[in-house]
Amino acid sequence: MRFARPVPPAPLTPPARPAFPRCRRPGLLAALCLAPLLTGCFAASGGDGDGEGSAAGDGARLRVALAFPPAEHLSPYGADATILSRLGVTEGLTTLDANGAAAPALAASWRREDDRTWLFTLREAVFQDGTDVTPAAVAASLTRATLAGPAPAALTGVTLTAKAEGAAGVRVTTARPDPVLPLRLSGPGLAVLSPKAYAKKGAVDPAGTATGPFELTHVTGATAAVLDRFDDHWGGRAQASGVDVRFVADGAARANALRTGQVDVAEAIPVAQAAGLDADTRHETATTRTTGLHLNTRSGVFTDPALRAAARAAVDTSALADGVYEGHADAGAGLYGPAVTWAAGKRVQPTGRARPATPGGALVTLATYDNRPELPEVAQVLKQQLEKAGFTVKLEVREYSRLETDALAGKFDAVVGARNSLLDTGDPVSLLASDFTCAGGYNLALLCDRGVDRAVAAAQAVTGSGERQDAAMTAEAAVLGTDAVVPLVHQRVVTGVDDDVSGVLLDPYERTLVSAGTRR
Repeated sequence: MRFARPVPPAPLTPPARPAFPRCRRPGLLAALCLAPLLTGCFAASGGDGDGEGSAAGDGARLRVALAFPPAEHLSPYGADATILSRLGVTEGLTTLDANGAAAPALAASWRREDDRTWLFTLREAVFQDGTDVTPAAVAASLTRATLAGPAPAALTGVTLTAKAEGAAGVRVTTARPDPVLPLRLSGPGLAVLSPKAYAKKGAVDPAGTATGPFELTHVTGATAAVLDRFDDHWGGRAQASGVDVRFVADGAARANALRTGQVDVAEAIPVAQAAGLDADTRHETATTRTTGLHLNTRSGVFTDPALRAAARAAVDTSALADGVYEGHADAGAGLYGPAVTWAAGKRVQPTGRARPATPGGALVTLATYDNRPELPEVAQVLKQQLEKAGFTVKLEVREYSRLETDALAGKFDAVVGARNSLLDTGDPVSLLASDFTCAGGYNLALLCDRGVDRAVAAAQAVTGSGERQDAAMTAEAAVLGTDAVVPLVHQRVVTGVDDDVSGVLLDPYERTLVSAGTRR
């Protein structure tokens, strides 16, 4: 199913991939070390201090600073799945192309056999532990994902079974017709891992068990990771010999590490720091990420629709876009922003909203995280706006991995969060199902509304691309009509890339960053 999507900017002068001979080698035994990182300098264990390759012509190692440390021990089923995909560790059966359509990855092709059944034909590939990617292994990996708790966001509201078919086929059957299944299987949370990943009961280990061009070989708690090149990757040998990763929650520290030559790539540079980087070093990308104010509809002050309406009426989004983001964002128009190019022309106005009530000093706890440095500033401005409207506001700012569990458990009255609307599946309806339905796995507003569930279910059943977009916008209006979420801004992200580095993927879906073609 092809939908109109924003076209990602081309990679930064990607070099042509050399033709390396393919040779097999045993997978490396991954050691997951939980000791704290003892030094602040960037001298990873995978290479020498200057990041050079271990042999002449072997390709220099890349040094990357990411904003979000692992929150779930690098589980492939939750938010950490995106870390693995952005670093080129994991792959699924499909991926997204430049137009947001499903494209081949581990599956070379596929066809729809009937309304509920698809047959995927695998390409020849091997896992990082040296075993072959077989239909049985793929079917088992997908089955494990369906049993995960909570389920990956891409599977919200979907029941599927996967079975091996012949020498190269995997037949996937869904309980209900799913016209976007190839898109759904591109989600980072549905990465294919070898049987060895599930050897330990109750745990999934992506180290040395994935299929991407880089193999996770060492993790130092939530501070650093080491990746080595996987020479048997089906797409050819990566140009960098490995990747040394630092997880740096502080945005100013990420920018400073880039300026001082400690890292080659730094994601999510704060707008306050972007001006201090050379023009050739900072790269701004329009993304499908929306920052929103999620109001707890299950407990506390905002169970009252009239007080949710009062909060929505108090928010001035232009002050956030022009002030906090200094013009590097657009004022919130809905759940889907300008980077989702078809959304504005199809948007439906919300109806049935409650009339705003007088807050009367109602106390609310407003939470956010500082991995995206603008969010605490956004929360501070919102605090002022809500207090001006008559609320009493207490701020709670944490690092994301320390906030997520409490936020999803409803321990705050409101949460400011940034969410890429097309990250999990590339399908606009899937965001609505995972974030705003009773069964949603990432429902920060804890919304459970029959009207919203009906609208989302109706959208999930639509097959035509234009018609599905229309249905998604109708469901968006139903969500916004509850005032469970207030869209604040649509973000443009700044990535810092050293002048000597090429092939970094500036992806509006934020699924990829480092690939086989990234080098310095």
